[in-house]
Amino acid sequence: MVRILAQGEGGLVVELGDAIDDAVNARVHTLAAAVRDRLSAEVDEVVPSYRSLLILHDPVGAPRAGLVRKVKELAASLGEAPVAGFSRVVRLPVCYGGALGPDLEEVARLTGRSVEAVVGLHAAPVYRIHLLGFTPGFPYLGGLDPALTVPRLEVPRSRIPPGSVAIGGGQTGVYPIESPGGWRLVGRTPLKLFDPLRPHPFLLAAGDGLRFVPISPAAFEAAAERVAAGEDGLEVEP
Repeated sequence: MVRILAQGEGGLVVELGDAIDDAVNARVHTLAAAVRDRLSAEVDEVVPSYRSLLILHDPVGAPRAGLVRKVKELAASLGEAPVAGFSRVVRLPVCYGGALGPDLEEVARLTGRSVEAVVGLHAAPVYRIHLLGFTPGFPYLGGLDPALTVPRLEVPRSRIPPGSVAIGGGQTGVYPIESPGGWRLVGRTPLKLFDPLRPHPFLLAAGDGLRFVPISPAAFEAAAERVAAGEDGLEVEP
């Protein structure tokens, strides 16, 4: 499936599927790389998402009709992209429950499981980071156990602390900065996922694998102090 839609005067949205799926996301990133490599003279920016790709271009220097034809040809030539391994696997420490994860007990109630079982299920997978979006550095993750699917809050919070780890519907993610949000908060990481003062502001990247590592409140406080002193605190698995 390839469908191309207009996005204003200088944008194209290339849709490659209808669902959140690792295989569809692999095609999105393969096409994004190909567009950057082969159409760089006509394209200003490429922004991948779960199942689609936003291509920004100058409508005068790169007329839409010609660009649409080239993108269609490029997508057809790539075929089905294999689901690649992770570019790296990062370990994100998380303190679950309590004041740092105020919705954990409610998630346990909604799923009919114990708090310990919810933490175990949430921390078990290596999640694939499909994209960063919503706020700077927010990782949308694929791989949440379906048993942890819970409805979003009926009334979203107006302020969510940075580092909050949350579940919303069949998705999970981490809020990098203070923001509103309607996902259920199950824990918090002491690491800064986004810091505009760092040479590389984003701690994570699309294509990474992410493993949540449960830690104690004392370990959270110790890690938070190290982050405040200038460490990024991120561990990468061999």
